[in-house]
Amino acid sequence: MTSFYLRPATLSDAETIAALHVAVWRQTYRHLAPPHAVATLTEAYRLPLWQARIREALADSPVIVAEQAGRIAGFGAGMLQAPPVYEGRAEIGSLYVAPDVKRQGLGRLLLEHVKALLLAQGARGVGLGVVRGNDPAIAFYQAMGGRIAGAYVDPGKHWRSDNLLMVFDA
Repeated sequence: MTSFYLRPATLSDAETIAALHVAVWRQTYRHLAPPHAVATLTEAYRLPLWQARIREALADSPVIVAEQAGRIAGFGAGMLQAPPVYEGRAEIGSLYVAPDVKRQGLGRLLLEHVKALLLAQGARGVGLGVVRGNDPAIAFYQAMGGRIAGAYVDPGKHWRSDNLLMVFDA
């Protein structure tokens, strides 16, 4: 397994996180999201959101980056307070891994780390939304012990996505 270093994100990471988020998101959702959402969700759109998210990050809403050889190769973000569909569980809202390091254990490492941080803050379990049709992610989360506990529509500002709720109960 390749060596990765996990640490809390800093404001200086926001630009890299936004760029990685857009690149991986577009690759993952190019056939699932409507074209206007793909065109709208750019680095310029994501950057201020990540800057705000990192500024507000607390122990109960961590933003974690994974470094490999001095570069950010992935990131994960969670929130203790999640939407009602999560039924009291915390939410992992983001888990992104650079394409060139997929299948090297980084997704597993980030998922377990963010999950552990949220559980340590008192979460009774953790959930995350996966867009229907994102079969590789669904298979990954199931292999990691997640189970499908429901479905919901994310009202999103640019795309109303149909999601499965994957949960990891404590």
